[in-house]
Amino acid sequence: MADESRSAIAMSRPGLFSRFADDETERRYSERARTLRLPFVRVYGVIFMVVALSYSIINPMFLAPTDNAQLAILLGLALLVCGTYIGVTFWEGYIQYPLIDFIALLTLSLLVGKINVVLFEHLSSLDATLHAVGVVNRLIITAFAAVTLAGRPRAFLGWVVLDALVWFAQITSGQPQLSAVVYAVVSYASGAVVMTAINLAVGRTSRAAFQLADSLDAERARNEELVLNMLPPAAVNRIRSGLLVADSYADASVIFIDMVGFSTLAKRVSPGHLVELLNAFFNHADACARQFGVEKVKTVGDAYLAIAGGNVPSGNSADAAIAFARAVIAGVPDMGKGAGVEVALRAGIHSGPVVGGVIGETRMAYDYWGDTVNIAARLDGTAPVNGIAVSEITWLRARDREGFGAPVTIALKGVGDVLVYHAQPLASGEVDRAA
Repeated sequence: MADESRSAIAMSRPGLFSRFADDETERRYSERARTLRLPFVRVYGVIFMVVALSYSIINPMFLAPTDNAQLAILLGLALLVCGTYIGVTFWEGYIQYPLIDFIALLTLSLLVGKINVVLFEHLSSLDATLHAVGVVNRLIITAFAAVTLAGRPRAFLGWVVLDALVWFAQITSGQPQLSAVVYAVVSYASGAVVMTAINLAVGRTSRAAFQLADSLDAERARNEELVLNMLPPAAVNRIRSGLLVADSYADASVIFIDMVGFSTLAKRVSPGHLVELLNAFFNHADACARQFGVEKVKTVGDAYLAIAGGNVPSGNSADAAIAFARAVIAGVPDMGKGAGVEVALRAGIHSGPVVGGVIGETRMAYDYWGDTVNIAARLDGTAPVNGIAVSEITWLRARDREGFGAPVTIALKGVGDVLVYHAQPLASGEVDRAA
């Protein structure tokens, strides 16, 4: 199953540069992590633009017109790149292309580096130095890249290497003093190491968090599947809302199917063989229920209780119930052949109003009650071997009455005299045509 494959590919101890073994999981991790970082990316971009605008306001106060004009162009380009970058993050395809971050951040870094060079030259003319300030400003972009490229350490290291080469070429142009270069390199290297550690830490923790969240999602899906196997979806929603689950159905058809001579059979075969036989019977009945739009209610011993016209829409409930019972009984030869013993079934069907709901707070199940259920159980005992017994109400409700004999009056315990119609199952080919 898909859930099991997720568990199989998950990493127990993710390394610094490790990937998920499955490419699909790696893609989902990358897209989810980038989606969660989107607010940070946009806020950081806005902060960068505010800082750039601040420089644009301050520069004319201190710089010569030529230097100010050059910086105005560079700052304008930086604002344009950053604004475009923020705009692209609102594109739905942005999440799928991490290269956008790489290119945008590298471009901003180059522009900031050039801005720092102009400022350094200005301060140098005043016997000042801007190497330290240049490193600090550069680390602003490096911090941005460290978090934005978290989870992709190779991409971040590649970005740092390219940024460092460009930065080093800029500060060594013009034959600067060796000591100034050494201090600048040490400052830059220290900051780059710290940002690399941040990138690896954020990437590893986010990868581990994704792994945990993915496992929880898979477990939640499995639990949801188990719950929906026991309860109808509408009932589950009401239970979660703390509401009482009680429903009334005016026109439903209840089907009881059980094995003939089950007590005798239980004495003849081993417990394991008996469970295997019951499992084959119930699995076959489940498949027929799905085929004919019938809802399985429960199994009690060797009896299978189902209903047409309850939580599962089935059109004419009597026709669906009869077709379902015929299909289940038509599978008797295959069940007997597989079990190596003679198997016989019988079914009882009655139509009318029923009440359904969930009672209790432990081992909950959606059940049905009412005289319709009780009469169907009584009719089951009157059915011929590998045959069906339906009440007069069901027979009149059904459009397909093929195979039913003349009605007989039978006294049902706790009910009284009831007109009952008996029928043998259709052949397998006729069952397929009826479906």
